[in-house]
Amino acid sequence: MIALLRSTRWEFSVLRIVLLVAVGWWILRATNMVQAQLPVSEEWPRTDFSKTLVDLQEITSGGPPKDGIPSIDSPRFESPEKAARWLDLREPVVAVVIGEQARAYPLQILIWHEIVNDEFAGVPLSVTFCPLCNATLVFDRRLGKRILDFGTTGRLRKSDMVMYDRQTESWWQQFTGRGIVGEMAGVELKRLPASIVSFEDFRRAYPQSPVLSRKTGYSRGYGRNPYRGYDRVGDRPFLFRDPVDPRLPAMERVLNVTVGEQHTIFPFSALRAQPVVNETVGGMPVAVFSRDGMLSVLDAENIADSRAVPAATAFQRHLDGQTLNFRLDGPKIIDVETGTRWDLLGRAIDGPLKGQQLQPTDSGVHFAFAWLAFRPDSAIYRAP
Repeated sequence: MIALLRSTRWEFSVLRIVLLVAVGWWILRATNMVQAQLPVSEEWPRTDFSKTLVDLQEITSGGPPKDGIPSIDSPRFESPEKAARWLDLREPVVAVVIGEQARAYPLQILIWHEIVNDEFAGVPLSVTFCPLCNATLVFDRRLGKRILDFGTTGRLRKSDMVMYDRQTESWWQQFTGRGIVGEMAGVELKRLPASIVSFEDFRRAYPQSPVLSRKTGYSRGYGRNPYRGYDRVGDRPFLFRDPVDPRLPAMERVLNVTVGEQHTIFPFSALRAQPVVNETVGGMPVAVFSRDGMLSVLDAENIADSRAVPAATAFQRHLDGQTLNFRLDGPKIIDVETGTRWDLLGRAIDGPLKGQQLQPTDSGVHFAFAWLAFRPDSAIYRAP
């Protein structure tokens, strides 16, 4: 068995994924998150299946039924000081910043719930995480005067979570934020900027800002990973039927930067070689910052024992009438023009521009197979 888990032969890799995912679903079943599914017409009597943008044959069961993976609809928060009692400083959190306010949503909680319906700074939002695609996306829940609440359908398309809204029971593709089945087919949710950074980086930047609490109302194995070993580069994704884009390994992490209709992805293998990148995407000067040392939530059974992966963020380089160029000075990120020091969240923390904030780009971290399945026309950054 040990030889099987360590083998790099492709047939053993496929078998290993099947075994690991089977174990993961066994854990989910033990926590009542996987049950027998009803026929679609009985489980979704309010969904208008006459309106669809995709072939329904592309949508498959992921195992759990409707709401079998329960969203968090009444989130509770606590101080970073209290969260540090159970959250490793190296663990990843979703950092959402609106104006002067910030909140952190630990992935060790989201991996068990996938959706948090929240509201802060006057903005109703949904923080979503699809473990199979390693995709974290935050959406504004407002559509005109209507505020939507989201849950999980238990279904996948291209290995990505299919969400639903409780107001119309339309189905939504998490990766694109677009309605694909039902009354809301064709409607697209507004994306909100968010970054995946270590709890340590978030706490340093926002020492008083709240962190999502483990007091969710559910009994789950927070701190454990039900998808152990899933993010091994070279393996194949679960329930992904399409051909894998050959330009990158399927499970390679990438950071996308989107400007208008232009997409460029930055593979983490390139960012390890070049942690700070000055680039132009769609005519916009952008900077990519990365730093190794954040834990993967999809590696070891206990997240605190997982291997380190980079954290990566992206920002516009144009600030106050000048275009900045960034470089590393030892472990520090500085701009060439003023010598100001910057952190991973795009904040000027020391120097002439101290207190300034770079504007985040439309960006996020995903597995390569997922991004390229939905955005095959993307350019791929290659480190010089």
